[in-house]
Amino acid sequence: MVELHLVGEPAADELLARDPFALLVGMLLDQQVPMERAFAGPATIAARLGTRSLDPGAIAAYDPEEFASVLAEKPAVHRFPGSMAGKVQKLAAYVTENWGGDAGAIWRDAETGEKLLARLRALPGYGEQKARILLALLGKQFGVQPEGWREAAGPYGEQGAKRSVADVVDADSLLEVREFKRQAKRAAKG
Repeated sequence: MVELHLVGEPAADELLARDPFALLVGMLLDQQVPMERAFAGPATIAARLGTRSLDPGAIAAYDPEEFASVLAEKPAVHRFPGSMAGKVQKLAAYVTENWGGDAGAIWRDAETGEKLLARLRALPGYGEQKARILLALLGKQFGVQPEGWREAAGPYGEQGAKRSVADVVDADSLLEVREFKRQAKRAAKG
């Protein structure tokens, strides 16, 4: 199994490494909160649901208000627990309906990077950038490398890059990614 260092908590990183849907949820939550908090979210949700993994079918079937309260419980899973709960449930329903509840099937048989990128783009809550970052993460850390995956991932697929979660393999690389993001924000502000 892959060894991840996205959260810095062994149990949370282990869940992301073994549960493809947890990885999708972590990536979904990775907006407007620190990366480690976003990727710790799946472990927090699983603990609050009393499970070892995240079952997309069970999450999709959960009462929306009850599921929102799971994410809102202190400390909240995300800065916007109500809206993120709805997004997680939409993602769970999509994976259940389109992939038989098997999130790993999304990338398991993808023949090309472009096909995989299209599958990731189709996920609720995933835009172009999020899909490319996840594609790079799958290629760099999970060995999911269909033909043309680096090109499909764009700059996130570059070897030696330190621009996203795809490049975090330890505490030092986390700091390098953070610095890259700080500089990119400064540059965007002018």
